Amino acid sequence: MTRTPSPLAPARRDVEPAAVGTLGSPAPAPDDVEPRRGTLATYGELPRLAGKAFLPIAFLARLPFSMITIGTLLLVSTTTGSLALGGLASAAAAVGTALGGPTQGALADRIGQRTVLLVVVPLNVLAVLGLVQAASAGAPSAVILGTAALVGAFAPQVGPLARVRWIAMTQHRPRTLLAAMGYESTADEIGFVLGPALVGILASVWSPQAAMLFAAGVCAVFGLAFALHPTATPGAPKPSPEASAAAGQDAHGSFAGLLRRVLVPVLGMLAMGMLFGSTQTAVTSFMRDAGSESQAGLVYAVLGFGSAITALAVVALPARFGARSRWVAFASGLTVAAVLTFVAGGSGSLGTLLGALALLGLFVGPVMVTIFTVGGDLSPTSRSGAAMTMLASANVVGVAVGASVGGQVAEGVGTAAAFALPAIAAALLVVTGLSLRSRPAPVDAPAPSAAPGVR
Repeated sequence: MTRTPSPLAPARRDVEPAAVGTLGSPAPAPDDVEPRRGTLATYGELPRLAGKAFLPIAFLARLPFSMITIGTLLLVSTTTGSLALGGLASAAAAVGTALGGPTQGALADRIGQRTVLLVVVPLNVLAVLGLVQAASAGAPSAVILGTAALVGAFAPQVGPLARVRWIAMTQHRPRTLLAAMGYESTADEIGFVLGPALVGILASVWSPQAAMLFAAGVCAVFGLAFALHPTATPGAPKPSPEASAAAGQDAHGSFAGLLRRVLVPVLGMLAMGMLFGSTQTAVTSFMRDAGSESQAGLVYAVLGFGSAITALAVVALPARFGARSRWVAFASGLTVAAVLTFVAGGSGSLGTLLGALALLGLFVGPVMVTIFTVGGDLSPTSRSGAAMTMLASANVVGVAVGASVGGQVAEGVGTAAAFALPAIAAALLVVTGLSLRSRPAPVDAPAPSAAPGVR
């Protein structure tokens, strides 16, 4: 299948594909119905739509993002001798990401991904180099923390922006979009397992500085390749007041208006981040009690591998199993698995904990895919970048909150109590899923002459 610019242009979204959102909106028109394919054939559409180089480029370009938090922690704590300062620097990077992510997304919506990335990627590389220099030279704590925040703020939002590209390329192809979201969640999970592992290896063989410089090099090469890839969409024209009113937002597409539309998936992603952060902390505490704290990352990786597998399987679910039903069903399973993990964490048995984490991970992938899909359905095409980065930032904030609260509980009450927090976060996911109601799909109706080409 030969790629043309047309799949990249925002199309009308006044009809929501039933197989994707299934939030109660009308069925698509006959010419919008996607031919039914097998699961493998549906995934085979992805490289044909985006080009064979896109998948490896986008995967490698997101890898530095997963290295920032742990890399900053190791770098600062090792060079300064202060674990507390290292933790603060890691938190500063997370805060920078939470603030910078939606800003990048909003700018990409207005002026195009390519322009934003060509600015952000070099700035991120410079920020990483500045952090390495500041930490190694013993700069004041304020300088180190400020530089760490810049590293997070300028971290290219590859995962969310890649999802925006898939939304544009798969208009009226609901199963293909679902497959793309499943693939992106799997790529994220693998990245967040592989990234910290690379940091650990490079820091052990060479130094934490080498790990951060490696991340900067990967960002420079593959971040720019991601920016220059033909799938990079230009900014969408500002919608007319009539189209904006129909979409339930003002003509300027205010942040508050967008947040109201995607509030449920944002809260869901916040809860998911809390589950990740609290689970990481509880597992670390468990392994510390066992005298093998350095193995905590490998134990936690069991959750990531299970999630990566099931995220890919979501596309095989029947279309009648709608977004709200998927969200509630899989979040309920996640809650049961989190309760079992709580029991396993209190048992002191590593084998039991590994089994519980593997079960927990099986439910994470489908929930993540569903939340991103719902967020895409509820956001106007012209604001997809802001919406996707908003969801990713909510996850980052959730991880920071979960890790912080989990650490306090583990230190003050004990490891077993820390394993209760993931169960609470999973229960919050069920509540947010139940709050999802049928809503009209966003309306984007650009004039034919406004359909953009690749920039």
